[in-house]
Amino acid sequence: MALLLGFVAFFLAFLPVHYLAPTAVRVSVERSLIQFLASSFVFSWTGVVRYHGPRPSVRPNQVFVANHTSMIDFIVLEQATPFAVIMQKHGGWVGWLQTTVLASLGCIHFNRSEAADRASVAARIKEHVHTPGANPLLIFPEGTCVNNEYCVMFKRGAFDLGVTVCPIAIKYNKIFVDAFWNSRREGFTGHLRRIMTSWALVADVWYLEPQTRAEDESPEAFASRVREIIAERAGLKCVPWDGLYKYYRPSESMREKQRQAFADRMKRHLENSATPRAGPTGVRTDADGGAAASLRRRFASSTEDKGGQ
Repeated sequence: MALLLGFVAFFLAFLPVHYLAPTAVRVSVERSLIQFLASSFVFSWTGVVRYHGPRPSVRPNQVFVANHTSMIDFIVLEQATPFAVIMQKHGGWVGWLQTTVLASLGCIHFNRSEAADRASVAARIKEHVHTPGANPLLIFPEGTCVNNEYCVMFKRGAFDLGVTVCPIAIKYNKIFVDAFWNSRREGFTGHLRRIMTSWALVADVWYLEPQTRAEDESPEAFASRVREIIAERAGLKCVPWDGLYKYYRPSESMREKQRQAFADRMKRHLENSATPRAGPTGVRTDADGGAAASLRRRFASSTEDKGGQ
């Protein structure tokens, strides 16, 4: 009911302003209205969000980057600051909001499956960050939702613009609800329903010290440094994984190579465990021989049953 009333109040004010108000008035009012709508979402989740550090300011030549757990990250941040965001195109009512409502913020949408979108998005990002008066640009450089326990590799795009990078760390408390959105298991509407029917959404947001790229620092190294700053503040573990790999199924040859590498490691481990060792009296013993032989038999039986897997 809170969300429904928020939507009604929002559109009663948004539609007249969007279509009738002068540009200067429209931009300012729409920013405030979108913040109100984001607050309605957070209220419907019984949200308890604590913001730490100075709030972002509207100025050119800067970009904000944050770790990514769910699409609600944008809503949590938007209720405090009117960000423009880089986001994947969606269908349904979410897609309608993207093209109608969020367009007023200067949000940039892309389609991951279309390679031609990459050059267009890169050009629009550079134009946005150098435009005075534009909403602060927010990018989730992981490129996909992660479970708020790990921090995967950051894409270099946000770190190769020649502007100041302002890190934001977001941490959700899983005691009340797991805010991770696994888009393969549930739609966004179901994700919101699960959050709304939980006890509460408890989160901390840290606005961290702005970072600039050193002269001898590559974009990849800069991205890695910023990622470590965010992960340390949010208590996340950095891992050398590309988050987009979850959208692709590895080839059979790649999987077979991984199986063979694992089998080779196990073989070396078994051979080392079976090597006789000298006892305290100088007599060579094989105290681990029984355990090693048992492990070898179990491993051999497993590989035969599973076809070498």
